Amino acid sequence: MTQVTMAMTGQTSCSSMSNHTKERVTMAKMTLENFYSNLIAQHEEREMRSQHARKETEFLRLKRTRLGLDDFESLKVIGRGAFGEVRLVQKKDTGHVYAMKILRKADMLEKEQVGHIRAERDILVEADSLWVVKMFYSFQDKMNLYLIMEFLPGAFQNMNSKRKAETWKRNRRQLAFSTVGTPDYIAPEVFMQNGYNKLCDWWSLGVIMYEMLIGYPPFCSETPQETYRKVMNWRETLVFPPEVPISEKAKDLILRFCCESEHRIGALGVEEIKSNPFFEGVDYDHIRERPAAIPIEIKSIDDTSNFDEFPDSDILQPTDLQRKEPLHLCPRLSTAAPVSNHSETDLKNKDWVFINYTYKRFEGLTSRGAIPSYMKTGKR
Repeated sequence: MTQVTMAMTGQTSCSSMSNHTKERVTMAKMTLENFYSNLIAQHEEREMRSQHARKETEFLRLKRTRLGLDDFESLKVIGRGAFGEVRLVQKKDTGHVYAMKILRKADMLEKEQVGHIRAERDILVEADSLWVVKMFYSFQDKMNLYLIMEFLPGAFQNMNSKRKAETWKRNRRQLAFSTVGTPDYIAPEVFMQNGYNKLCDWWSLGVIMYEMLIGYPPFCSETPQETYRKVMNWRETLVFPPEVPISEKAKDLILRFCCESEHRIGALGVEEIKSNPFFEGVDYDHIRERPAAIPIEIKSIDDTSNFDEFPDSDILQPTDLQRKEPLHLCPRLSTAAPVSNHSETDLKNKDWVFINYTYKRFEGLTSRGAIPSYMKTGKR
């Protein structure tokens, strides 16, 4: 044993050791390596079991927790649309910052948007892609529906335009004869009530492209009725203002998007669009690694300097059931407009329409892992 120890510590040269001694040294080395390797493996296994136990505990806790409006602190209004608004909020127990989309139930029913909002909610539940804004929770109260979304402080939070997931394909059959969405972006064939297909999405993309390059949608108007008229007469109303010059390639692509459905680009697949001259030189495989064309400075996790300013509203305030004409801000005209009174019975009847709307995303079960570090901040 002394000879083995001397050999391992280098006190005896390798050349002077017998073959028997060398074999014993090798065996001793392997024994030690296996011993410590097993210790490390056992430690890693214990850590893994501990992590799984913590995740299971968190998952069970999350399932038992009933989320509501009281769990969030409203910080600022960052967007407003035809059926509600988007607010920057902070979860009180964790300090995580989110974008809260608030939709009025009464408006959803009155404008027959229940199928649309159901489809949106289902898509966001199943979507788990870096290209789709992530939804963490959804819940409701008597007056509103709530979607708790990933907050993107450096980009416009467009809650109407999201990549269509597989759920959309399943829902398209039942929605194929409905007119849903913001009128400014809807393709004319959707209004025709003769059914439509996925090509209507490329029309919407053309409208969004126009808005990004020009600064406003091509068919924007003071009223939805006027917007509808412009969309249906797009051959006369789709014009490019001379005071905002854009390239001929950009104009051509917009007109390839916003045209008759049978001639619309994208009918042969997305590769037809990607190969358009407007996208010449785009490295699609590494597009997420490229710096933004317009650098955005983000000062803090709750920085809203890249969003438009919106006046506060009473959408989160309990409605006085006895008041005959509660007021809300008309999103298009920015003036106070009366809405119909809601009795307690009316509110209860709305609940069954939105049954099973509640959702909680357990972070440990998604491919994108835990909440991104940029979404975390200390409690206020």
